[in-house]
Amino acid sequence: MHLISGKQVFQCSRRLHTRGHRFVRAVASASAAAQTRPAAQPVNMEQQQETSQLRKLEQLNFDNLTLRALPMDPEEGGPVRQVEGACFSRVQPTPVSKPQLVVASPEALALLDLDPAEISRPDFSEYLSGNKLLPGSEAAAHCYCGHQFGYFSGQLGDGAAMYLGEVVNSRGERWELQFKGAGKTPYSRQADGRKVLRSSLREFLCSEAMYNLGVPTTRAGTCVTSDTRVVRDIHYDGNSILEKATVITRIAPTFLRFGSFEIFKPVDSFTGRRGSSAGREAAMLPTLLHHTIRTYFPDIWAAHDGDAIAAGVGVEPDGSGAPWPPAGGLEVEAKLQAMYLEWLTECVGWCHGVLNTDNMSVVGVTLDYGPFGFLDQYNPDHVCNGSDDSGRYDYKGQPEICRWNCEKLAEAIRTVLPESRGKRAVAETFQSVYRSTYLAIMRRKLGLVVTPGGASGADEAAGSTGIEPLDNGAETDETLVSELFAVMEETGADFTNTFRCLSRFPVPPPGTDPASAEVVEAGGVLDYLLTQVADVSTLVAAASPRIPANNLQMLVMLAGKNPELLHQMGLTPQMLNSELARLKRSEQLSKLSDADKRARDRERWAAWLASYGARLQSLAADAEAAGGGGFDSAARVAVMNGTNPRFILRNWIAQQAIERAEKGDFSEVARVYALLRNPFSEADVAELLVKADSSTAAAAAAVEPPAGPGESDGGAAAGTGVSCSLPVYDGRPPGWASKLCVTCSS
Repeated sequence: MHLISGKQVFQCSRRLHTRGHRFVRAVASASAAAQTRPAAQPVNMEQQQETSQLRKLEQLNFDNLTLRALPMDPEEGGPVRQVEGACFSRVQPTPVSKPQLVVASPEALALLDLDPAEISRPDFSEYLSGNKLLPGSEAAAHCYCGHQFGYFSGQLGDGAAMYLGEVVNSRGERWELQFKGAGKTPYSRQADGRKVLRSSLREFLCSEAMYNLGVPTTRAGTCVTSDTRVVRDIHYDGNSILEKATVITRIAPTFLRFGSFEIFKPVDSFTGRRGSSAGREAAMLPTLLHHTIRTYFPDIWAAHDGDAIAAGVGVEPDGSGAPWPPAGGLEVEAKLQAMYLEWLTECVGWCHGVLNTDNMSVVGVTLDYGPFGFLDQYNPDHVCNGSDDSGRYDYKGQPEICRWNCEKLAEAIRTVLPESRGKRAVAETFQSVYRSTYLAIMRRKLGLVVTPGGASGADEAAGSTGIEPLDNGAETDETLVSELFAVMEETGADFTNTFRCLSRFPVPPPGTDPASAEVVEAGGVLDYLLTQVADVSTLVAAASPRIPANNLQMLVMLAGKNPELLHQMGLTPQMLNSELARLKRSEQLSKLSDADKRARDRERWAAWLASYGARLQSLAADAEAAGGGGFDSAARVAVMNGTNPRFILRNWIAQQAIERAEKGDFSEVARVYALLRNPFSEADVAELLVKADSSTAAAAAAVEPPAGPGESDGGAAAGTGVSCSLPVYDGRPPGWASKLCVTCSS
């Protein structure tokens, strides 16, 4: 046994405490800065190939550090079971019948130095389905726990995912490679370890869409389907069907998550469940923390001389005794640096759908694409997950949920960092980072920026020169943003198209009245916005309570008489109050005529455009007075068009691609993927497809995508206020789109 002195214990404990504190603050910053990244620039494949050593599948440079660093389950494979004292269990992929490549991302695979020519290999799908093992890979399933929908669920783990290893590329970057859908693991519970084509395509397309939007995310390398069939009950209504087993390849710096640290949680007072390694934190938590901080937060590790902790959680060499840190340990404040993660709330209009602690990455990348959804009509109460009966993970609540999850992470490492200090770090970090980064990106979306001297519009759009607001008018701009969302909600405006069109609104000339018809109608923006709003019936449907009105009244009575029974039903008084508010709003809206709404919509949008014009006019005047670079209108447009996407993965677009793919036609998948690789482009859709790679270009022959359920071809374009030659991709969605229901079934 290695014995250390009391002084050494104090020094080690202080360092672990400090690193843990900085780790929590860094993770809180990453989660809070959840909307603040300029648009990513797509990978230039030619340039990357010049700086990379292209490899064949058999030559990937695996270095499986995580499996060497963290405790392993002594039992390989085996039945579904509780796994104690381990972070990973060795497993093997289960082969599928006749694997077939649906789509591949050369840009994502380039992270591994994989030669794009390998995609054309006859046996490529054999390797990327798990039928053949990649030399150097070591398949394993990760053990983690988590809070699901607010309740601690005990052991969860990789029930359908498999760690394959870590590839270190020629640029020295470490990328974890993972299968999703490759078969059962000890953590599969009652499931079969498989994923199906529809959910796999959604994850592939959205992973790559988010990357091209500039959002830190796990990447998707391939999607491989098969003739193997699995049973799924999509809507949990007893109508099961057979679907194709499908495997996707995922790539990320790491797939460690908040839930990775919750395996040490003692028995939960409400659910009665405990972490799978509860009571073993003395031996395991320092190891897990060290590996995480040393590998993924090297600046924090380097700040403490990279020393390894030589003792357990307690002050005794065997980890027993009082928990760390001893009283009086020095507090070292973290230097906050926001890690940009743009998907939350208003910035790209995206809902995760299942923001459980086990779906929150410790390195701040978007993780686990399930029943997600981009907003069509702006509705802050939107719930994209059909399985979320309580509406816990609605659109507007995501920032608060992320903060709550950060607190759960602080609780999970409380044996090395006092819980009060961990939560204080979250409180001190989250809201301030959230507000500043949120405002920064919203200013870019609205073009409330100035051009530093000598910067070009292209530089500004890329975010490479760092755009700064001319003044410190944070409250003015926050009010403008708040009023914009209020108008969008009231009129039911399309989120993406509203922001995209605002770049066409010109800066009012000096001396003009911002409220004049000449200003508010300039650029055709007002008229266009009025084509992007919802009618009364659509607003009523969106505002209607999720609980039927009769049932709602009964539940309100129950809440007053038996609150505990209400809680056992998974409901709270706050949820009922929210539902009552929705009922009231829907009843009010139902009294409004379409003609009255159109008149009111015009009035509301004209008023906001007047405020927007006044703000732009003020910025331009201040820039003129200050001299120097000034307020460059062309640069403003470039910034806005490089921040507000034209193409997003709307649910109905994904659904049409899925329906074709399930019939063996992957052309619409290729078409959608080509557009998602160019989300900010103003080019004609046909031109984007021609410029795509050969597999994508082959899909360009059919110009119109298939009609949705109950609609004729081209029906989606009717009355949508189109903005390009193929309106179905960037116009308002068809009527049937609102009826799509996406659940956790996969």
